[in-house]
Amino acid sequence: MEEINKNLEEYIENNVLPQYDTNNIGGHGRDHIETVIKRSFEIVKEFNLDVDKNMVYTIAAFHDIGYKENPDEHEEVSSEKFKQDKEIAKFFNNEQREVIAEAIVDHRASLEYEARSIYGKIVSSADRETSVNNMLTRSILYQADKHKAENPNIEQVIEYSYKKLSSKYGKGGYAKMYYPDKKYTDYLENMQELLENKEKFIKAEKDLAKTLGMVK
Repeated sequence: MEEINKNLEEYIENNVLPQYDTNNIGGHGRDHIETVIKRSFEIVKEFNLDVDKNMVYTIAAFHDIGYKENPDEHEEVSSEKFKQDKEIAKFFNNEQREVIAEAIVDHRASLEYEARSIYGKIVSSADRETSVNNMLTRSILYQADKHKAENPNIEQVIEYSYKKLSSKYGKGGYAKMYYPDKKYTDYLENMQELLENKEKFIKAEKDLAKTLGMVK
């Protein structure tokens, strides 16, 4: 597989990734993006996928760029921000740009919505968490921010977190994983075991809330 274009990598490192430094609501910051980039290439290697490395890298780098602007529709916003970037356009032809824009939208593929290309399947799979602790942290921060207008107590925030994670990662959950490597299957098994014991889940989230300074 070819190496990433150095000029493309430099542009993204200097102009795209820094935008995530103020985008860390519910775990959508730079650390997450760098993890998704790394996971994308782990998946490409593990499943021996024949893809354009520059496209994979760009999709992973842009997939959450619109989250700060509009969390609920950040897939489309992120795709639009990619399409409006005149400099990034210089690295790809029209067909490649169309596939990239489409894959960015498709990164939240679910049981009801299929990714439209191999690139969408890769970023959707790479976007799946592989650490229970990270997912619990992201979830409680996200739910606290999403429902802040309600001024919820920590028990209510945890209940929101439990319902969301159960619907996403519980048995029959909607999270779509096209390339389930061992990192993900181990995570899913551990998450489902935790979700099946609600008392244990609540305790884990309360302990995290204390660590995060959400409660005394």
